[in-house]
Amino acid sequence: MARALINVPARAKRGEVIAIKTLISHVMESGFRHTSDGVRVARDIITTFDCTYNGVEVFHADLYSAIAANPFITFHTVATESGTLVFKWTGDNGFSATESVTIQVE
Repeated sequence: MARALINVPARAKRGEVIAIKTLISHVMESGFRHTSDGVRVARDIITTFDCTYNGVEVFHADLYSAIAANPFITFHTVATESGTLVFKWTGDNGFSATESVTIQVE
């Protein structure tokens, strides 16, 4: 089970550049470690992050083993209209987490 923290301004002016910050806690395994018996521990990481703003993708990232276990991602977008930002993280072993936040644009 993952826990996501998202920081998006509740209100913005039309055309304003807003900062969006996300952090998700996730148990990570790089896939490079071995057990005491020499068996490789299977990789378990978050592999992609997507953010859509009213259904339009505004940010995408492909993540790899060298990324932190709990990836902190920050990016900017332009506040164009009131609506919903949807954040989706996907990973190995069927991992998927989705969160959404609304923003009011004046």
